Amino acid sequence: MVKYQDETLDRTFAALSDPTRRALLARLGETDSLSVSELAQPFAMSLPAIMKHLDVLTDAGLVAREKTGRTVACRLTARPMEQAMNWLNHYAQFWSANLDRLAAFVEEDPWPTAPQPQPTLPNDRASRSRAVSAPGRKKSTPRGPTRKT
Repeated sequence: MVKYQDETLDRTFAALSDPTRRALLARLGETDSLSVSELAQPFAMSLPAIMKHLDVLTDAGLVAREKTGRTVACRLTARPMEQAMNWLNHYAQFWSANLDRLAAFVEEDPWPTAPQPQPTLPNDRASRSRAVSAPGRKKSTPRGPTRKT
């Protein structure tokens, strides 16, 4: 089993759980580095709110900030995302293999379809006479499918 640092993964997935933070990461992915003001420009929220989102992303290690004079530049860092992708890929392989086995099992022995009942016409005297002659008699149901092992 592959070992992961749980705290790092927890912080990464918690940071990615918010759509605003994912949008900030997407903007940073388009360019190499953006100032906080440039990063916050398309969002309809205050600069302090953007700063709080950036704090979460920085704590998770997804964003690195560098201050030059009065300007703070942000850029993406790859390490936490690589760990998250490795974790996701591990479980994607697990589920893919299990779902492939399930698909093979289902396709191997398809269940027969149940026969459709024949509609009776109102003018059919034979069916009406049988229904009248044995009112308490139950009709037997067709036998269900059996599995071969």
